[in-house]
Amino acid sequence: MVNAEDVSKFERQRQEKLSRIKEFGIDPYGGRYEGTEQSEDIKRRFKDADESQQAKCAGRIVLLRDIGKLIFMTLRDRSGIIQIGLSKKLLPEQWGLVKLLELGDIIGASGQLGKTKTGEITIWADNVVLLSKCLLPPPEKFHGLSDIDQRYRQRYVDLWANPEVMERFKNRSAIVSAIREFLNSEGFLEVETPMMQTIAGGAAAKPFVTHHNSLDMDLFLRISPELFLKRLLVGGMEKVFEINRSFRNEGLSRQHNPEFTMLEVYQAYGDYNVMMDLTEEIIGLCVEKYCESEQVRFGDLTIDFTRPWRRAKYSELLKEYSGCDIDDIEAVRAKARQLELHQKDMDDVVVINEVFEATVEDNLVAPTFVIDYPAALCPLTKRKKDNPKFAERFELFIARMELANAYTELNDPAEQYENFLTQLRGQEESLTKMDRDYITALKYGMPPAGGLGIGIDRLVMVLTGATSIRDVVLFPLLRPAKG
Repeated sequence: MVNAEDVSKFERQRQEKLSRIKEFGIDPYGGRYEGTEQSEDIKRRFKDADESQQAKCAGRIVLLRDIGKLIFMTLRDRSGIIQIGLSKKLLPEQWGLVKLLELGDIIGASGQLGKTKTGEITIWADNVVLLSKCLLPPPEKFHGLSDIDQRYRQRYVDLWANPEVMERFKNRSAIVSAIREFLNSEGFLEVETPMMQTIAGGAAAKPFVTHHNSLDMDLFLRISPELFLKRLLVGGMEKVFEINRSFRNEGLSRQHNPEFTMLEVYQAYGDYNVMMDLTEEIIGLCVEKYCESEQVRFGDLTIDFTRPWRRAKYSELLKEYSGCDIDDIEAVRAKARQLELHQKDMDDVVVINEVFEATVEDNLVAPTFVIDYPAALCPLTKRKKDNPKFAERFELFIARMELANAYTELNDPAEQYENFLTQLRGQEESLTKMDRDYITALKYGMPPAGGLGIGIDRLVMVLTGATSIRDVVLFPLLRPAKG
């Protein structure tokens, strides 16, 4: 482990080399460098015994072997790595610069493409350009940045020091693109809704509060775009989606980051069954494109994505794993006490849900749609016509995590108004504002619809085998560094 004194010493040594490079009249931070190819494309097009092949690339030096009048460097770019061969014979005028290059420097190189005696495809450079001098020593021996906290705080190092990290984030980008392309192909319109809102609505969560100086008013970073997206259904946009950033002023954990990415989808004339089918299609497509098989490893779990996925009623799962009938509240409260859950002074339905979370969720490893939640937990959801005690809502669990939440959307303005009143009772005074404009929108008539939210961060976790949400968020929120 390199201590702070050593880092300062190494940085001073690099500063000295920087000064010497400047003495050559070389700009150590380069400029425009065109006509390059990605390393993997260069290696892919290489042909043996063709001495006319030329190549030009740019990247960071991640390995360096100096054997006097010959230096081998490995450059890493966004596609992979390629070896650069530098000899004093080919670079007589640039040799002074070449001998000052170090691990971490970003360079451009061009020359003849060939192979070494060991069979490695190599660019034998006849021109080298320094594009950016690295003044801090890279991770020791370039085996990667291993300190977890440092990796999160210095993602800019983590990405080029650990190729698997770069690959994970490239996959994340591809997964989001695939979802977007699929929804576009199905006739959904991508939209954008406000991230700063006058009322914290659409979900039961504590918001972040900010202040608009010119208007002298408090605003909330959105906890959900739901109510704005449903306004668009009223306006005649029948199929809409948003891949959005939302914010919840809650704790940090392996599954929670206060700033997170959600996919929200709304479809007029649909219901939660339509949303279940859509969810299977979206995630199934991603598994097909970005996983080796339908059997996906996640930590010590193996997740079987073979379709169709299980659909199980909330009440049946509660009975299966807690032994309690949902209608026997005394048995449920007794179970809560046995589990040492706080249940005194809580509404019955809240105690039921606490027991459900404690006994059921850890058993849901394979994709499972939990359907028909107690209606009292679902203020924005239509109730089941044959049993109004339950709502047409599902949550999708995979690997013991909730990945998706969906409703048959409530579109009766009078019932929605009463549900809002119930929901707001007991909340903090600053959060007890009803979204009356949303009620007004419903009075104009919102078509019956299905709505769906999928947690993109958690989905990427499962598909890439990352067991912490911080591994799939480029810049996760962290506690301040000590010292």
